[in-house]
Amino acid sequence: MGPPAYPERVDGFAAVDFGFAREVLQRGVAALYLVAFVSTLNQFRPLLGEHGLLPAPALLEWVAARESRKRMLNPTLFRRIRYTDRRLVALCWCGIAVSASVVVGLPQLGPPWVPMLCFLALWSGYLSIVSIGQTFYGFGWEMLLVEVGLLAAFLGSHDQPPPTVVIVLFWWLLFRLEFGAGMIKIRGGREWRDLTALMYHHETQPMPGPLSRQAHLLPRWFHRGEVLGNHFAQLIVPFFLFAPLLSLWVPGPAPQIVGTIAAAIVIATQTWLVLTGNFAWLNGATIVIAFSAISVPGVGAPSTRGAEWPGLPLYWFAMTSAVGILYLVLSWPALRNLFARRQLMNASFNRWQIANAYGAFGTVTKERVEIVVEGSVDEEGDEWREYEFRGKPGDVRRTPRQFAPYHLRLDWLMWFLPLGRSLDDWFTAFLVRLLEADAPTLALLRLDPFSGERPRWVRAVSYRYRFSTRAEFRADGVRWVRSERRVILGPFGLR
Repeated sequence: MGPPAYPERVDGFAAVDFGFAREVLQRGVAALYLVAFVSTLNQFRPLLGEHGLLPAPALLEWVAARESRKRMLNPTLFRRIRYTDRRLVALCWCGIAVSASVVVGLPQLGPPWVPMLCFLALWSGYLSIVSIGQTFYGFGWEMLLVEVGLLAAFLGSHDQPPPTVVIVLFWWLLFRLEFGAGMIKIRGGREWRDLTALMYHHETQPMPGPLSRQAHLLPRWFHRGEVLGNHFAQLIVPFFLFAPLLSLWVPGPAPQIVGTIAAAIVIATQTWLVLTGNFAWLNGATIVIAFSAISVPGVGAPSTRGAEWPGLPLYWFAMTSAVGILYLVLSWPALRNLFARRQLMNASFNRWQIANAYGAFGTVTKERVEIVVEGSVDEEGDEWREYEFRGKPGDVRRTPRQFAPYHLRLDWLMWFLPLGRSLDDWFTAFLVRLLEADAPTLALLRLDPFSGERPRWVRAVSYRYRFSTRAEFRADGVRWVRSERRVILGPFGLR
């Protein structure tokens, strides 16, 4: 059965060799949304719910109390529909169901407006969550997921080729991601310019993975090569993503091959980051977006089933062209920011989080300081036991686990505490929840040393952590070595 007939179609504006790219983009972005909604379902309520550490209802009430505050909050469904934990759960399950349907390819079987509505639902639902997520949703990959979800809405369905303008917008997004991150590094710490950044980063990154220690122990010349490779991949390669546009003037497959090679380099470097760290879905999203520049003629097109791809439906061409014009207008602040002396990192220039500025790790910390939370059931506080988190270092013998693309928000924020946020309101509330033995909060942890019993006291202790050498590991079986223990907060109890 051939594709449905449309009254009018437009030829010449279709990316006919990027059908495979669209398949990866639509299913990959939907898979990322699936992970994000599962992460929210598991963590939002104890962190931001009605009884969370930073209750979202309190934020919404504060915004609603004064008209001048209303524009301080990005668009969210919970401005019109009163927030409750049950409604948050319902939103998450709807997001999971819709994203799963796109992963298996069901909406793509219909006309282009069907997957469009699915992605717009995912986009608006997750934007509603990010808008009230406060510091727990203040990461660059949150706004990245919001933006990429909106772009994916206009990729179309199986009965027509991808619109060229939308594919190019994905290249522009990837360019901002990579080139923005590269410029942040060049303008940032000296360690990126003297090629020493990766001698520290594997050890001091927020959440090391199972291979981070092995990467850290590689020779210094290798780490210098990593930095050079990073600069090449982020500062030079992104310009070649646009090479397929030259096919308008240069005959033959060469321009598309150049774009494909550029995308492959981005994918390779991001895969190395996946293997050596835990950066939620940042690297996974970058890999998915990079597939937008990979052209595989004939793959994903109906010609493989004995049919020819017709042009774009007129209404779809008009809609995607309008999206392209809108992005062109909204991208001016992001383009200007790339070349600004005071470049902003992970910044949004509009309330809808479209055409954002991205970047990460402009500086690399040289030493790892970890905050360890301890509790005691003794009245005198003589014996202290450690709470263990799922992802951040604690037990020196435990191998770091791979969690990405899943996002452990509490563990990530714990990394920021030694950088000057040790008295944040959320951390104080977190310690109070431990004193109360609050079950939803304890469920976020790997180990409650008191098995649900209330401790009498809690305190926060800082240590300096470093990866063990090969000799230390052979001798003691430790993967971390910690020192310079210091009590920085507490002890205190509920009274």
